[in-house]
Formats: sequence, structure tokens, C-alpha cells
Amino acid sequence: MIIDMHVHIFKDSIAKKAHAKLTGTAQIPCYTDLTEQTTRQKLDEWGVGLGVVLPIATKPSQQAVINDWAKTVQHGNLICFGTVHPNASDALSVLDTIKEYGFYGVKLHPDYQDFFPDEEKYFPLYEKTIALDLPVSFHAGFDPVSPDVIHASPERIRNVIKTFPDLKLIAAHLGGHMQYDEAEKYIVGLDTFIDISMAPPTCPQDQFERIIKNHGIEKVLFGSDCPWTFPDMELDMLRKAHLTQDEMDQILYKNAQKLLKLG
Repeated sequence: MIIDMHVHIFKDSIAKKAHAKLTGTAQIPCYTDLTEQTTRQKLDEWGVGLGVVLPIATKPSQQAVINDWAKTVQHGNLICFGTVHPNASDALSVLDTIKEYGFYGVKLHPDYQDFFPDEEKYFPLYEKTIALDLPVSFHAGFDPVSPDVIHASPERIRNVIKTFPDLKLIAAHLGGHMQYDEAEKYIVGLDTFIDISMAPPTCPQDQFERIIKNHGIEKVLFGSDCPWTFPDMELDMLRKAHLTQDEMDQILYKNAQKLLKLG
């Protein structure tokens, strides 16, 4: 059983445009065409039992459209987090909608949404996700869409964790994409989740193993950041990390099952 906690797809009508734009920005291979149908097929081929879709509203006006679309996606081998734009005037009420729609959490991407997560103006957002018992998945570390400004550095993510210890926070990309030394300094060992997405292209194997073991296997989630990597890449790193079968199972699905209350 594998639960991939970090999957991106787009509505069919914009998938081709998004594919061209994002591939051009990232300058890395793309392993799907970003559509729902192809992603479902690929997850089956890759042996992933369940993919968790993380949609991102880059403008407040996109929140309702994306969440309504995501609601249609949530069946079979895909479940969804909802999206909220932190600077939207109706952000708090959108969280109510996310809960009402039965989504499993909230996705925030400080680079695409242009905000610094530890600013006090966003605290009510975190308070409400705690009240609604919604996990929050943060992009953490570098992103090519904002090469000169890292909005969600490991230090800033740490500040959120320290301020809101009851927040079920997932710091993606080992706590800081391409900022692994900073992740070890500020994130590793804290009472928060990290996922392993995008580690293969950028994180040395020895540092990968050190991060997941020092953080605590029970707080590590499998993720591929599909379509920018595919699960075999992260699985290969896990297989080389000298883990017991129980530790592998925790990362591959048991921790996600517990966090998302999947039974």
C-alpha cells in the first residue's frame, strides 16, 4: 500500500497550458500531462493506491472554481485537499467550505500565493484550521517560480509550528526544498510532519536518511510531487535508507492513514 501525499493535477481545460508554463519555469521533466485521467492511470501503473491532490489558488478569485472542481475529482484513487488564498477577504469562510466538501486538509503555497507564513495577519487562518481539524500542507523551501525570494523558509515554517503547536502542519520537501541544511537546523525533530517529495533530484542520499531518521519516522509522509517526480524515485531513496519493514510501512501509508483518519 502506498499513499502519495503530494500530487498535482489540473482541470482538463487548463492542463495543457499549465503543463507548458510550469515545465518552462521549472526546467525539469514532467511525468504526466497534468490531467485527472492520465494521473489516475499513472498512479495505478506506479503502484500507488491513493493520491492526495494539492490544488493551489494563485488568486483569490480562483478559490471557489478550484474547490468546486476538486470536489468532482475526489473519488476512486484520488482524494483532495482544498485551496484557500491567504489574502482573500473570504479566506476564513472558504475554510468552512473546504470542511463542508469533505476535503482532507488545506494546501498553502507561499511562493505562488505571495505571502510569508509567519506574519501575524495569517494567524486567524491557522486558528480556524485547528478548530476545523484540517491538516495544512505547506510548500517549504525554494521554488523556481520565486527564485529570489523564499517565502516559506524552514525558519519561517518553524515559527508557525512554535506559535501553533496544535496545528497539523506538513512541511513539504523534507521541510525545505533545496534548503536541507536549514531544514535540519529548524524543522527536524519538531512535532510536525514532513513529506519526502522532490528529494531525489536535489537531496544527497546520506542527508535524506539523516533527516528522516532524526525527525522521527512516525512524522514522515511519502510524497512524490507528481508530476515533477514519480514515486519510484522516492521509493528508491527509501529502499537505500536502511529502514525496517515497519518503518517503510509507516512512511508509505500508515502515517498518512492516521493523519487523514482514513481508517
